[in-house]
Amino acid sequence: MNLYGRVSICGVISEYTGVGKPGAPDMLNVIHKRVTIKGFLAMDYMSLFPEFVSTTIDLIRTGKLHVLEDVSFGLESVPSAFVGLFRGYNVGKRIVQVSMIKGSDTHDLPT
Repeated sequence: MNLYGRVSICGVISEYTGVGKPGAPDMLNVIHKRVTIKGFLAMDYMSLFPEFVSTTIDLIRTGKLHVLEDVSFGLESVPSAFVGLFRGYNVGKRIVQVSMIKGSDTHDLPT
């Protein structure tokens, strides 16, 4: 973390069950680096959602934003994929691809 760094936190799915060690930051480092940590709820910004979707789709289409997908294949992978969400195993969007429709591209964006 940089000196005077800022951290925004929205969602901690791995902590919803209350099992295991919380993902709290190293508070000594937070103090020494004078870090600001601010939590927020996505619902606080729902009025901005349509603009967010439009801007995000444009950034993805132009290659300025890259999507991280953590993909598992097959219906049998659903239980482990679901458990992995709560254990913090995935990075990016967690997807279980149950089947592939011929001629389709799973990365097509809505128009």
